[in-house]
Amino acid sequence: MTSDAYERGMAVRREVLGDEHVSRAAGDAFTAPFQEFITKTAWGEVWARDGLDRRSRSMITLALLAGLGRTEELALHVRAALRNGLSEAEISEVLLHTAVYAGVPAANSAFAVARRVLSADDGDG
Repeated sequence: MTSDAYERGMAVRREVLGDEHVSRAAGDAFTAPFQEFITKTAWGEVWARDGLDRRSRSMITLALLAGLGRTEELALHVRAALRNGLSEAEISEVLLHTAVYAGVPAANSAFAVARRVLSADDGDG
């Protein structure tokens, strides 16, 4: 199971999402292969690349999740965006920009999720 990409991915995942979330997401025998896959691929091979900084990756992720209506993941990544240095104003700008390209209903839902997360954020993730 352990590989350079997995170890790198686990480190990046913990830095971006927080130890508490990553520990909760560890899964069981049923979900372990999926958790290993996303840790290795998404976090260890994509998020760890040098081509974009984490702030940029967070902005892209917020826009995509908002546009796709993936509100559960969006809440997680609003907290991650704060960890990656985005301000509330920048998160709002990303969601406003999303409205133009992904639609007002998608952005409206995303703003509601972000508002809940930002008003409840205790910095722990």
